Amino acid sequence: MPRSALLHRLGVEVPILLAPMAGAGGPALAIAVARAGALPALPCAMLDADTLRRQVAEVRAAYDGPLNLNFFCHQPSAPDDGAQRAWRDRLTPYYRAFDLDLSAQAPATERRPFDAACCALVEQLRPGVVSFHFGLPDDALLTRVKATGAVVLSSATTVAEARWLAARGVDAVIAQGLEAGGHRGSFLDVDPASQIGTFALVPLIRDAIAVPVIAAGGIIDARGIEAAFALGAGAVQLGTAFLRTPQATISSLHRAALAAADAPTQLTNLFSGRPARGLRNRLMAELGPIAEVPPFPTAGHALAPLKQAAEHQGLTDFSPLWAGQAYPLARDDDATAITRQLATAIVGHPRR
Repeated sequence: MPRSALLHRLGVEVPILLAPMAGAGGPALAIAVARAGALPALPCAMLDADTLRRQVAEVRAAYDGPLNLNFFCHQPSAPDDGAQRAWRDRLTPYYRAFDLDLSAQAPATERRPFDAACCALVEQLRPGVVSFHFGLPDDALLTRVKATGAVVLSSATTVAEARWLAARGVDAVIAQGLEAGGHRGSFLDVDPASQIGTFALVPLIRDAIAVPVIAAGGIIDARGIEAAFALGAGAVQLGTAFLRTPQATISSLHRAALAAADAPTQLTNLFSGRPARGLRNRLMAELGPIAEVPPFPTAGHALAPLKQAAEHQGLTDFSPLWAGQAYPLARDDDATAITRQLATAIVGHPRR
C-alpha cells in the first residue's frame, strides 16, 4: 500500500502516530500531536469506562478527526500468593531501609485486558482506529471492533508475530523494535533474546506480509523517520520523542532523569512482570533487570509502597522510568511544535 493510501485509511495528513503511553500520555498530548496532522492516541488499559469516555470527549472537543484507542490483550494470570510473598521477601531489606511495615500497601498500577466491556465502549465511541498490544482479542470481539469501521493495528516484535497478525486481518502491523521504550508487545515469544532492532525488523516484516508496516522503536527525529521509510515502513509511531514535552504526564522526577541523559536503558520485568524498557535505576542495578517476579501485571503491587516512599524523598530507585534507547535525542519543546517540525522535514510542508 502506498504511503498516501495508508494515511488516507488512517485519516491523517502526516505519517506519524503518537504511541499510546500509559502513565505518560493523555488528552493534552493527543490533542497536541493531532493539531499537527498526526494520529493521536489514548492508552486505555489503565482507564475505567467513565475516565475513558471523559478523555475521548476532551480530545473530541478540540479535534474532530480519528483517534487511536489502545488496549492490552494479555491473558490474566491466576493470583499467586506464593509468588507475591517471595517477591516481598526479596524486597524486605528495602522495606526496612525506608522503615516500612512489611504488610504496607499503596496504590499500584492495574492493567485490564480487552474484554466485552471494552468492546462495547469501542462500539459506543467509534474512535476510527483501535490498536492492540500483546496480540489480538478473540475472534468474536475482533469482529465487533471491525464492524465499527475502525482501522485495526497491533504490535509485532518478531516476523512470526507479524505473520500471525496479518493472517487474522489487521489493517497494519506496528513493527516494535528492541529499542522501543515501555512494554514489549510480544505475545508468541516473550524472550527478548529472540527479538531484534527496528531497522532489522522493519524490512523483514515488510517482505513477509502484505499489509502496511508502521515502524516503532529508536525513532526520535527526522533521520530515524527517513531511515524507516527507506526500509519499507509506511508510517512511524513515536513515543519517547514526546516524553519531555509539557503535555506529557510523567512525573518531575522522570522528566529530570530523561533530561540528565546519564543512565542507560535496559529491559526489565521487575516493575510489572513483563519485559519493558526503561532507564536503569537502583532496583534494576541491585537485583538485576530480569528476575523471578509475580506474573504480569501484579509485580508492581509489592513495589508500590517503596516507590511512594522513595519518590517522597526525591528518589527514583523503585520507579519505572520508561524510555527508548534513543531518549537522549528527545528535547524539551511543545508536542505540536515537535510534530510540525518533523512533518516539515519528512513531508516538506507543515500543517497550516
